[in-house]
Amino acid sequence: MSKKIVIIGNGISGVTCARYVRKYSDYEITIISYETKYFFSRTALMYVFMGHMKFEHTQPYEPWFWEKNRINLIQGKVTTIKSNEKNVMLEDGKSIPFDKLVLATGSKPNKFGWKGQDLKGVQGLYSYQDLQLLEENTKGGIERAVIVGGGLIGIELAEMLLSRGYKVTFLVRENLFWGNVLPKEESELIMRHILVHHVDLQLETELKEIVGDEDGKVKSIITSKGDEIRCQLVGLTAGVSPNIEFLKGSEIPLNRGVLINEYLETQVEDVFAIGDCAEFVQHPSSDRRNIEQVWYTGKIMGKTLAHNICKKPQVYNPGNWFNSAKFFDIEYQTYGWIFPKPKENEKHFYWEHSNGEIAVRFCYDKNDFTFIGINTFGIRMRHQAFDKWLNEKRDVKYVLENLASANFDPEFYKLHEPKIIEKFNIENNTQLKLKKKSWKILFNSK
Repeated sequence: MSKKIVIIGNGISGVTCARYVRKYSDYEITIISYETKYFFSRTALMYVFMGHMKFEHTQPYEPWFWEKNRINLIQGKVTTIKSNEKNVMLEDGKSIPFDKLVLATGSKPNKFGWKGQDLKGVQGLYSYQDLQLLEENTKGGIERAVIVGGGLIGIELAEMLLSRGYKVTFLVRENLFWGNVLPKEESELIMRHILVHHVDLQLETELKEIVGDEDGKVKSIITSKGDEIRCQLVGLTAGVSPNIEFLKGSEIPLNRGVLINEYLETQVEDVFAIGDCAEFVQHPSSDRRNIEQVWYTGKIMGKTLAHNICKKPQVYNPGNWFNSAKFFDIEYQTYGWIFPKPKENEKHFYWEHSNGEIAVRFCYDKNDFTFIGINTFGIRMRHQAFDKWLNEKRDVKYVLENLASANFDPEFYKLHEPKIIEKFNIENNTQLKLKKKSWKILFNSK
């Protein structure tokens, strides 16, 4: 009889794990999800609301894929895990046995105990249910929405609401948008772009209270400055937290997330955790956070765990940090580490186009010029190039001279590399010369 693996959660982590377990073994695989039956691309939800695609278009795999790969799908809510008995209990009373259990339950939007946070018309943006709720909360149209929290999800929600002609006020606690991640110049670039899209951006302003009407629906908010803003929707986008409420009281050790070691194991035998819900007791990479809530790390965790369950154990290794996003019309990428302010041994070089919507920032060691990281805005760059250069510990001069090889913009886009190098030469008294784009730079070893 085949051993049974049960995966709770059908996001990128859980589904990747299931795919590779099937590739490596004959386990009987069951995925349980309360959210939807089929896996979908979470980042595409905004385009469904904006009318660019239908929800079924966000599903990477056709319905027949799951049966062909012998992956059982259950849409249901897990209420209890009996790890000693190796059973998962569902809300409808069904019991699902397992030999191995994988927790991949994702995140939920943060709530910080604001008065009125549970009123009708107050919501986050994470799940498919949140998308449905947004349709319900804007049914018939609204005049204004207030978004709380200056991060990537907040920008997505603002773009979604603006696409339907709704007015948007954005409350940001800091004096710079995403100032805990972006250096000052990049934050200012994004803020200018936000204002161009007619968003009412209010900095150094927090939510104090959400006011409801006689029907229990939001009618306004009160800010930390004492202002009242009339609105019909409040979007809570001040980050996310691991979705682990149903695990409280179980034998599985928890902190902010499900505690795991470098092999993605919990302290309970045959129980594992991956993705947004997982928290490393000590991250195997010293420069990473113990909770990693980005798409690609969840995918790597899923693949690593499948290998660990079916083959020889290996330590989770996410490689070099990278991320990408879009601020309305401006694409953003980051590779390596760029902090808002350089560390003691670091130096930053920043170039910005005169149009104020294209920019790059390099971070490098000021002593030996070793390349540490890059931010790009409005220029598409190849992940493969920067991953290779970071692994090879190339110096920033080499990266700059070969920057054209990393450019991923379409053929007839204007190249900005000559201007970038020109400014670097002036600031650093160097004579770097841009080399022609060459695939050998990317595919040949050092």
